[in-house]
Amino acid sequence: MDNVQLTMKNVMNGNNAVLNKTFQLAIEALKFGRELQSKKKEYIIAKQIMRSATSVGAMVREAQHAESKADFIHKMSVALKEANETEYWIDLLKASNIVTVIEIENVEAKLKESLRMLTSIVKTAKENLKKQ
Repeated sequence: MDNVQLTMKNVMNGNNAVLNKTFQLAIEALKFGRELQSKKKEYIIAKQIMRSATSVGAMVREAQHAESKADFIHKMSVALKEANETEYWIDLLKASNIVTVIEIENVEAKLKESLRMLTSIVKTAKENLKKQ
């Protein structure tokens, strides 16, 4: 079994870290988004964060049923793009002083873990696909 298949197998396993981390990211983003709407009356960016952060886990979940190695890489790459978009919204909130670092630390911590994992998975899967 090659490394791309092993990566796919790991993601397809129901007890794997990337599924768990991206699910936790979605939960934290939803909690944060609701708080941002109720306490800060910031609806647009809250909606954007909730949308992009929940998409990360949804795409990882979709990758469990990828039709091919290329489809797996594509779905995981989309998850990575959504994570990067979430990071943009967080950076924007912090730069505009709408939130403090402390207010967003839970979401940001889960996001950074998810970004590291997704980056590694996509990089490894692409490298191994080229070796075939």
